[in-house]
Amino acid sequence: MMRFGLGLKTALLFMTLTAPANAQSIGGVYEAVGTNLDGSSYRGTATITLTSSTTCKIRWQTGGTTSQGICMRNGSAFSAAYVLGRAIGLVIYNVQQNGTLQGIWTVAGSEGVGTEILTPR
Repeated sequence: MMRFGLGLKTALLFMTLTAPANAQSIGGVYEAVGTNLDGSSYRGTATITLTSSTTCKIRWQTGGTTSQGICMRNGSAFSAAYVLGRAIGLVIYNVQQNGTLQGIWTVAGSEGVGTEILTPR
């Protein structure tokens, strides 16, 4: 049987306990501010609901539009695939130290990208 020093045991325990918490800390309600593919701006809210330690559901409400999809976090990357009417979209965020999500998005069959910042409420 191999024995580890106290330092390694503590580090392994810390990594085990903090990894799921890091993934779970993404859930909640966010203020959404962004630009559409044509450059016009929008505002609204996004709600992220955890479904496991790494996956979630996301729902945006901007103006009179509602879209929803699935999402996943991997370290500082957070992405979501969503349905907007009959179109499928993709958004990729970079998770900031303060919990803000800064991202770019697109819709299948469309030219260009939009931008979006989600700020925790």
